[in-house]
Amino acid sequence: MTQHSRDTPQFYLTAPSPCPYLPGRQERKVFTHLVGDRAPQLNDVLTQGGFRRSQNIAYRPACENCRACVSTRVVARNFVLMRPFRRILRANTDVTVNEIPAHPTSEQYALFRSYLDHRHSEGGMADMSVLDYGLMIEDTHVETLLIEYRLPATQAGQPGELIGCALTDVLSDGLSMVYSFYDAENCAHRSLGTFMVLDHIARTRRMALPYLYLGYWVEGSRKMAYKARFAPQEHLGSSGWTTHRKATGNRS
Repeated sequence: MTQHSRDTPQFYLTAPSPCPYLPGRQERKVFTHLVGDRAPQLNDVLTQGGFRRSQNIAYRPACENCRACVSTRVVARNFVLMRPFRRILRANTDVTVNEIPAHPTSEQYALFRSYLDHRHSEGGMADMSVLDYGLMIEDTHVETLLIEYRLPATQAGQPGELIGCALTDVLSDGLSMVYSFYDAENCAHRSLGTFMVLDHIARTRRMALPYLYLGYWVEGSRKMAYKARFAPQEHLGSSGWTTHRKATGNRS
């Protein structure tokens, strides 16, 4: 492969497949590879244009006659910390948050498998092996990190139990939550999914970055309803990014 072909992105279109969010619909995606020295800059531009990253692939929906997937980002500096969010923060004051290099561990994979089995047992990632997980974490040419969430240590000199983990890209204009997972079975009272987003919003603000990218919000999809709670947020449409100052969708 020549240097020119590595630095010039080539885009491809997938064949139709069942939509994972809306029953009875088909999805197609346009994608390109994030490789070479220009991968970080390309990831920036594509994320701002509504793409998401998976390993060294950037993709976005390209479905015929459907525009249900809406790229969403939180305006971090103007984020409104509503009362339910304050309760969740209080419920997790004992959680330790650590930023670490993007290297997989057996402890992370055990939590990842538990999360998939509890929440997404029939999803496209349900059969991921430990090797697949390692590739998801390490197969990247862009700046990315892992953020671990742990309970207090019960033994001196030992880390506390891992209850959450987020794979996060660092962009020029914000952070992008690529994938997150947590102990959904034993820590339901903590609302860890929401807590991890709140932590990322705070982290984005501390880094003086404007946006936290949350991926796609899909109206009518229960899996994606939680994203509408974080306001104000911007949605990407035909006229560019537009502000939505009030949370929309399901607040549960």
